[in-house]
Amino acid sequence: MIYRKFLFSFSLLSLSIFTMSCGKETVSGDSAYNPDPIEVSTCSSSTGISKLICLADAFKGQLDATQLASVQRSYSLAEAQKWSNLPQQLVQSSNKRVGLAFSDMTSVQIQYAKALIKEAASAVGNEGWAEVQQIINADEYLGANGGGSEYGAGNYYIALLGTPSATDKWELQFGGHHLAFANTYLNGTLVGATPAFRSSEPFGVFSWNGTSNQPLMQEKDALSNMLKALSNTELSSAKLSSTFSDLLVGPQKDGQFPTTAAGIKVSSLNQTQKDLVMAAIATYVNDIAEADASSILAKYLSEIDDTYISYSGGTDLTTQNDYARIDGPSVWIEYSCQRGIILDPTHPHSVWRDKTNDYGGN
Repeated sequence: MIYRKFLFSFSLLSLSIFTMSCGKETVSGDSAYNPDPIEVSTCSSSTGISKLICLADAFKGQLDATQLASVQRSYSLAEAQKWSNLPQQLVQSSNKRVGLAFSDMTSVQIQYAKALIKEAASAVGNEGWAEVQQIINADEYLGANGGGSEYGAGNYYIALLGTPSATDKWELQFGGHHLAFANTYLNGTLVGATPAFRSSEPFGVFSWNGTSNQPLMQEKDALSNMLKALSNTELSSAKLSSTFSDLLVGPQKDGQFPTTAAGIKVSSLNQTQKDLVMAAIATYVNDIAEADASSILAKYLSEIDDTYISYSGGTDLTTQNDYARIDGPSVWIEYSCQRGIILDPTHPHSVWRDKTNDYGGN
């Protein structure tokens, strides 16, 4: 699928400009709750859904009875909807994340949990698992630089909604501040990868534990490139009249899509511009395993002429209230540039939803 190749990286010039405007941070260190995933040798010969189930069972095998009761839960839409972009302490009590916090696990148990999440995500550079880990690293950075104990890897939760199997319906749910990962499976097939929330503070390139991180930069670049490819007349058609300070269809706003699409219809664009729209979509879909991403991208490509793109604020997508949207028959992507909470000046909120398939179609 050619659109899997549309992953944008910085040129040296754009990296220099962005670093000047947002600051390149360099801090190293790590908490006890942020180890690397473990290689589970007993699952190494398995592939596909069989490997995912094997890793889920291996993770559960590391837990005591009390921990297992928190992780392994019955599937319900009500629990699947309990995700947020906020730190757990700030989430309303009725909507707090379910599952087991990394802070209530040993380092080895976290390694097994991460092995499971890594398998469910893609291996694309700076997407998928790499992006998940970099968002966690960003929260570690916040905890060490003014955020305190509300931030950091210990505040991320993992849950299995339904028993992992090749026949039953179940969801791998993982999330914390600025992250919601929700893969739903039925009959051994991924039937939903949304809602998927991604964000990062610090925003830009930063160093943590001796590694360079840049979560959300590919999304920002791809959406900005999509908008900047429009002519002045097309930009005028794509610009929204409202100012957006956050996402329309974020956490606890399921199904609240506008009834009428706004912006410019992709069918009016040339092929190069259409390719850039698909490239932006790919930076979100490429967070999941390659075979699943290819089939979802094919669906979105088939609907591309009935898709709309729009924006508010500026097209650089780095200033507070800069906003971009992709609104198709199925795909819904929003990107909103927020003020910094712990660090200055800004950071993005971003969500990928599927109008027909959130929560696996529930």
